[in-house]
Amino acid sequence: MNCSADNASNKAAVTEPLKILYRDDALVAIDKPSGLLMHRSFLDKHETEFALQKLRDQIGQHVFPLHRLDRPTSGVLLFALSADTARLMTEQLTARHWQKYYLALCRGFFRAPGLLDYPLKEELDAIADKKADQDKDKQQAQTAFWPLAQVELPIAVGKYQAARYSLVLAQPLTGRKHQIRRHLAHLRHPVVGCVNHGEGRHNRLFREHFDCHRLVLHAARLELMHPLTGLPLQIDAPLTDLASLFSRLGFQTDWSWYQQQMLNCQPALAQLSALGENG
Repeated sequence: MNCSADNASNKAAVTEPLKILYRDDALVAIDKPSGLLMHRSFLDKHETEFALQKLRDQIGQHVFPLHRLDRPTSGVLLFALSADTARLMTEQLTARHWQKYYLALCRGFFRAPGLLDYPLKEELDAIADKKADQDKDKQQAQTAFWPLAQVELPIAVGKYQAARYSLVLAQPLTGRKHQIRRHLAHLRHPVVGCVNHGEGRHNRLFREHFDCHRLVLHAARLELMHPLTGLPLQIDAPLTDLASLFSRLGFQTDWSWYQQQMLNCQPALAQLSALGENG
């Protein structure tokens, strides 16, 4: 099985029913495949599959999106089942009561955990945001990173005879557009498969040697307080199509191992020192 997001095989996968990770009377969470748009958009008029409409039709009721995942990103995507619940959850999100964890495959050896505090200028779309203020100040952006695994591939890239990569756990503490991708690019560890902030040579290596045509960024876990019970709620999205790639790279594919890594990093967050400009 490959990890493609731009070919015919992925189109077939997207047309399959969405995998529901959690559902009760207030909330429903899906495992969004890479390549699936959140909702209809004039930016891509040729698409016929959208997460919001697809989930609505699948469960037979209206759903209210509570956050978003970029089209190429896979993983946990949460919806409310009523407008009142959506309002309560939006208040939680605004107050930063949610915790999100992502897995990212990036170029180079990411040496040590750290907290990057690096403001980002708002990314505006040339069409959708053409009337927006083009000169806004940079916004606060913080992401914590933990290296999980490393691999060196005997494949020449540019002037190097081998290619090095790291699997990183990322926890965004703010919610800026493309924050994880932009922060890792700033640290000179661009995410594999990223078109706008990645490196073409490494993206091409994974297409040619691993048949991987997708962004290797996965929303692995979402933690929040349930809007009705007030109890903690944890929703995980296992590796799905990334398991094959991770296995070939020699990375863990047992989801319980990743659950333990996320558990281990939680008490360490407050102790992380800020990463320097060179990472």
